Amino acid sequence: MPVWVQLVYLACSVCFILALKGLSGPRTARAGNLIGAAAAVVAVIVPFVYLDLDHVPLIVLAIIVGSAGGVVGARRVQMTQMPQMVALFNGVGGGAAALVALLELHEAQDVIDSVGWFTLAATAFTIAVGSVSFSGSIITFAKLQELMTSRPVVFPGLPVVFGAGLLAAVVLAVVEVQGGAMWTGVLLALLGLLVGVLLVLPVGGADVPIVISLLNAFTGLTVAAGGYVLSNTLLLVAGTLVGASGTFLTLLMARAMGRSVANIMFGALKGGSTLGAGEVSDRPVRSAGPEDVAILLGYAGKVIIVPGYGLAVAQAQHTLRELVDVLGDRGTVVDYAIHPVAGRMPGHMNVLLAEAQVPYEQLKEMDDINGEFKQTDVVLVVGANDVVNPAAKTTPGAPIYGMPILNADEAQQIVFMKRSMRPGFAGIENELLFDPKTTLLFGDAKDSLGKLLSAVKSL
Repeated sequence: MPVWVQLVYLACSVCFILALKGLSGPRTARAGNLIGAAAAVVAVIVPFVYLDLDHVPLIVLAIIVGSAGGVVGARRVQMTQMPQMVALFNGVGGGAAALVALLELHEAQDVIDSVGWFTLAATAFTIAVGSVSFSGSIITFAKLQELMTSRPVVFPGLPVVFGAGLLAAVVLAVVEVQGGAMWTGVLLALLGLLVGVLLVLPVGGADVPIVISLLNAFTGLTVAAGGYVLSNTLLLVAGTLVGASGTFLTLLMARAMGRSVANIMFGALKGGSTLGAGEVSDRPVRSAGPEDVAILLGYAGKVIIVPGYGLAVAQAQHTLRELVDVLGDRGTVVDYAIHPVAGRMPGHMNVLLAEAQVPYEQLKEMDDINGEFKQTDVVLVVGANDVVNPAAKTTPGAPIYGMPILNADEAQQIVFMKRSMRPGFAGIENELLFDPKTTLLFGDAKDSLGKLLSAVKSL
């Protein structure tokens, strides 16, 4: 590899680090994204300049098809479906790394005796973990897209089959390192696909985003290992960055849910689950129309908005922002309380509200705003449920027990905007709905917010 290529790759590696740093804040996220994308484009072009590549037309065609699919998919995807898109892209990355490792193993068959054991170990790791990431990501996509049940899928003997699959994968990896046979690599890939499916099936819908983050870390590690196999420092650096950041994100999300990663992944195997019965409650609640809720909001000095996935599904963020603007013009202090996993993934709700031009200063994280609920006149919960469910603090044994929540129950009045009495992702009743301080406004979030906005304007 010429020195100038190494310098270019070094510059691209620095750009990837700067991109990751930029993505850590809303003001620098766009610039960080552009820096990372530009570095990736340069990294793809460089091999065409200094290598004598075979099958160039096919490579270019693959790049064009992949780029077109990525652009169209990214532009058309709804914000509510962003986790699914992340899962798909992540799975493609893991699958690609596994295929590249298999191809390298095939190319090295004639000189396999001269290949070092560590290179073969990295190859086996890339094949196995890349396959796990691919198949696991496909299952997460299917769960979130409701192509299959979002409930944990458990069958008798699953732990035994899963454990046997892991053990067999380790044995095959050892055999691969000893001999470097192609058939071992293929079997390892197939076994990895099976393990990936069994890994994700027992996970309930509410925890699937955490699994996406974990599989993203897996993909990063496979890319890093693939970089070692290909002697490509840039892939090694990029994969390490993704693996490290994905691991940290997984741990932070699990902490936000008040549970361990092991409990999230394997809780259903011992009878636990992130999903309860999911039955619609017939207990009496206090409901009201938009005009009554408008009076509560119109005469409130301080209001906190708790947005959730229902807001995203209804695409009601623009109407909500307009309502907040009207209340602000009347002198009401309004803030948004953002739970770490609101909208299914960290930052998901922030991006959704940014689409509606909501000032970032109004978005307050859970730890920063929880102390303000006691001084709040009205909390308006729009499409959220589990993140304000007191069962997380008061009901040992509940699926969400121990999960940090927003202290909406401490406000003077609570207004819940819900389509029905169906429970949230955790599948359990929210006792806050039956609190004497709570008023429910039933209906689609966008339609209800539109009526509420008109009612507030008419006050």
